[in-house]
Amino acid sequence: MKLKKFGERIPQSLFFLIALSALSALALITIFIFIEGVPLIAKVGFFNFIFGMKWAPSLGQYGIFPMIVGTVLVTVGAVIIGVPIALCCSIFLAEFAPRQLSMLVRPAIQLLAGIPSVVYGFWGLIFIVPAIRNYLGGPGLSILAGSIILAIMILPTVISISEVSILALPPLLKEGAFALGATHWQTIRSVLLPAAKSGILASIILGIGRAVGETMAVIMVLGNAVALPSSILDPARTLTTNIGIEMGYASGEHQQALFATGIVLLVIIMILNASAQYAIRRK
Repeated sequence: MKLKKFGERIPQSLFFLIALSALSALALITIFIFIEGVPLIAKVGFFNFIFGMKWAPSLGQYGIFPMIVGTVLVTVGAVIIGVPIALCCSIFLAEFAPRQLSMLVRPAIQLLAGIPSVVYGFWGLIFIVPAIRNYLGGPGLSILAGSIILAIMILPTVISISEVSILALPPLLKEGAFALGATHWQTIRSVLLPAAKSGILASIILGIGRAVGETMAVIMVLGNAVALPSSILDPARTLTTNIGIEMGYASGEHQQALFATGIVLLVIIMILNASAQYAIRRK
């Protein structure tokens, strides 16, 4: 009996060590980023770093507020464009699509998640940017272009989780609504969507996290101007693109400032993921 229990503990301990190694990697990355970035924040001042309006490393000025605004605007634009499309698609797949069609559409949606981000950026640079420049004005490289690209990139996440949340609901909810005389659309709008709102909210939050963390595609279509944008047709720079553009040649305090920017990003992503987990647990 003791030998059997010992044999059962071996795979258990092995799996625990593997899980611990993943957490250890996360901890090491977090510690490294904080060690490199906190001294710069302490030197410049938290308020000056977060709310500073000028980013000029050669002059010792490290204000990331324009990039925070750019990140927020591009992400909000992606949510406004992408979430309604994703919700409509998830409702269609869960409630209306024939089985043969859904078997074709679901893999196509999942394929969107596997396309490299640089391909999205190149496509946006060739098609989206010229269209904005020709029909709406401005340079084309803009917040709107970045929002459209990110909206497409968050579709797989929002669609998949929202569809699963709707399909996971008890069949009695739909049957009860039909028994009371509700139409199919009334059942979806008034019963299924409110019941699945926690899962849908979690999918939106995870989609936002995906949009906030994207770099390469946004670099190619956003214009990367370090200034407060006055409209969605103006170029901007996000926190991730700032790191991606400048990390290759940064050194000294400049490099520390980029690590400090990474701290801000890490905190934002942690808050978003915690919010998604809380929404899922509520469900």
